[in-house]
Formats: sequence, structure tokens, C-alpha cells
Amino acid sequence: MNGAMELLRAAQEGDRDACEQAVLENNGLIWSVVRRYYGRGVEPDDLYQLGCLGFLKAIRGFDFSYGTCFSTYAVPKIAGEIRRFLRDDGTIKVGRSIREQALTLYALRERLRQELGQEPSLSELSAQTGWTPEEIAQVDLATEAPDSLQRETADGLALEGLLGTEAPEEGLVERIALREAVDQLPEKERMTILLRYFKGLTQERAARVLGVSQVQVSRLERRGLERLRQSFAE
Repeated sequence: MNGAMELLRAAQEGDRDACEQAVLENNGLIWSVVRRYYGRGVEPDDLYQLGCLGFLKAIRGFDFSYGTCFSTYAVPKIAGEIRRFLRDDGTIKVGRSIREQALTLYALRERLRQELGQEPSLSELSAQTGWTPEEIAQVDLATEAPDSLQRETADGLALEGLLGTEAPEEGLVERIALREAVDQLPEKERMTILLRYFKGLTQERAARVLGVSQVQVSRLERRGLERLRQSFAE
């Protein structure tokens, strides 16, 4: 395995220094994608930070056994991260400090997954970073597009179903309202909804992160969704 692939594998295994080095060595690739999105109302440096997040996600998801060129796999991941921001969050400004925290959190999660052999819990992430579980959730919420809004629960209810309009402008306003409504939920229900719908975790993985049983996650999810449904019905 050549040096570049060894670096990518180390980064995939959670080596923070390797992550940073991989980003530096692929700056040209990231910027080549970023330049496609100039003139969309977002500063180039902000687009670059989004591109870096997409690049790190590409590292995490890359399968070395396929024999595919990494850059071929990474480009759509980088572009997708930027497009999601422009589509879903373009009017919501994500501060530089939040983006830096997200990069730190990503590398830490990867390292702890390797060390623990499972998804790290919020308490473990909190102990390592010094941030409260609420602060960690806010970083995740601010930087992760809600890609699970259309996924239905066993009861046939999807978060997107709480939004009552298909008009693009009104839909964006209601998505923001949905995030605000989630923030008002009791802590355990809020964390469950964030992990299940904004992070896309299964109930089993969410249970490991929260340190509770899968049955408890199911109950918390059901209660949280019911509160949200009532909130939007008022």
C-alpha cells in the first residue's frame, strides 16, 4: 500500500493527525470542488470548511477493497456536503468555531470507535472534549443536514410529515421551526430525536450512545414525535 493510502487508512481509523494531514495533502482536490459553488452567497472559506467535512466523511465511508480511486469517491461526497448546506441551511450561518468543533468531534468519534469497538456515548465524548452533552448535540445539529426526515417510524410517521407545505420558501421556514421545536423537547427525548433523525442512527446505535436500552429509545422516540406532532397541530 502506498503512502497516500496508508495515510487515508490511518485517518479512517481515527488518527486525528492523519485526518489533518490528509486534508492538507488534498487541499487542491477540495478547492477544485469548492470553486464550482462560488457566487452562491457563501464565503469561499465557509465553502472550504464544508468541503473539508465532506472530505472527512468520504474517508470514513471509503472501502479500500473496491479498488476505486479515492478521489473519484471523494468528489461527490465533497460536493454533496456543500449542496446540502446550500439547499437546507444556506440561510442559517454556521460559525467558524462550530465547524472547527465539528471537525474535532468527528476525529474523536472515529478514534473512540476504534478504541471501544462501539459508538461512543455522550458521556464519553463529553469527558474527552470537556463539552456538555447539550453542546455536543448543538454542534451536531448545526453541521449535519437532517437527511432522515423522510424515514418513517413503525407507526408510519415521518418528521417531514409534520411540515405542512411544499412551497420551497415556506418549507425552509418550517424546517427551521421544526429544529426549534426539537430544541424544546425534554432532554432525553430531544437527544433521541437528534440521533435518530438528524444523525440517522438506528435505535440500537442510539441506545448505545445514550446508555439506555433499545426499548427505552423506542419509547423516547415515540413520545418525542408525539410532542412534535402536537406542536405543529396547534
